[in-house]
Amino acid sequence: MFPLRVRDLRWEAGGRAILDGLDLDLAGEGITILLGPNGAGKSVLLRTLCGLLEPQAGTIDWGGGRRPESGVAMVFQHARMLRDSVCGNVELALLPARLAAGERRERALAVLERVGLAQRAADSARALSGGERQRLALARAWVTQPRLLLLDEPTASLDPSSVDRIERIVREIRTEGTRILMTTHNLGQATRLADDVVFIDAGRVCEHAPVQRFFARPASQAARLYIQGELPWRMAF
Repeated sequence: MFPLRVRDLRWEAGGRAILDGLDLDLAGEGITILLGPNGAGKSVLLRTLCGLLEPQAGTIDWGGGRRPESGVAMVFQHARMLRDSVCGNVELALLPARLAAGERRERALAVLERVGLAQRAADSARALSGGERQRLALARAWVTQPRLLLLDEPTASLDPSSVDRIERIVREIRTEGTRILMTTHNLGQATRLADDVVFIDAGRVCEHAPVQRFFARPASQAARLYIQGELPWRMAF
């Protein structure tokens, strides 16, 4: 699957180029944070990589081959829960693995323990709070042991305590060898989690650098303005 090489990726909607010749290289380890303004193409890129969108042009090379049938998981900003128990939602993710029912349940309970939801295993998933739903969404992805995990603003609108718990889970998933590509608008979160930062603007990668260098010495004017909060689309009051 790695190195992952994206070349000249293009996708447009309503006559507007969302991805406009995007190039990106990802090695097989670490957490990469995607930064950029709203509409820059971050979420579209994630959806393209997980197979939800078909690029209209360009190529994605997965370690010298085509996109694998498994090994890629995605967690969305607003996780959708099935009309099932917390444990049942996790077990569903294991159905393609054709495991025995007992083994599915065992694995589901083990990952729920790791995200702090084991005591809610029998509860309705739709009764969870926002932070608990995001932890369940992470558990549902984690239980499949993905090689690449795509996270689209998984902590947006959550309180600080929930954000901290999600970040700790993300770090733990990384330590087990899963490659993580994540979007966020929280610059503090980027500094806490990222090994490297990809800055996207107008559908293209403007900069890809180690996190310390990106925040200390951003190479592009767009990235400097973004960090300073002075982008021209920021609303003035």
